[in-house]
Amino acid sequence: MPKQPDFTITDAAPGGEDPFETLGQILGAFNDAHGAPWEAVPLWLFARDDAGKVIGGVRGRTGWSWAFIDTLAVADSHRGKGLGRALLGQAEAIAKARGCIGIHLWTVSFQAPAFYRRLGYSEFGTLADHPPGHSSHWFMKRF
Repeated sequence: MPKQPDFTITDAAPGGEDPFETLGQILGAFNDAHGAPWEAVPLWLFARDDAGKVIGGVRGRTGWSWAFIDTLAVADSHRGKGLGRALLGQAEAIAKARGCIGIHLWTVSFQAPAFYRRLGYSEFGTLADHPPGHSSHWFMKRF
């Protein structure tokens, strides 16, 4: 019987070898072998006020012909004024220019599901009690 590997449980990367980089290389090699190389390109977009302070933005990436938005946030003082819609529109334009066929993201029930629905996004998944008492929602939009 083969020896079981040693397991390390941690909430922070240990010094020396970067295990997260190693995991990325392992998964990348597997994806490459199946004809799906991962070539993610960051998608960062910021809105700033007259003083240059960030008041909103988008963080995501494009890869495998899709854009993924990890974060879309607008400062409380600028909500309800069209900034979120403008940021999302710019992110969509960037994704299209990069040859993406669509965009996907997730949000939480107390955040912005109705916002994404109004902008033509379709819900394709829900996870109840994530966080407890709320739900997570996954949305996508094909161009």
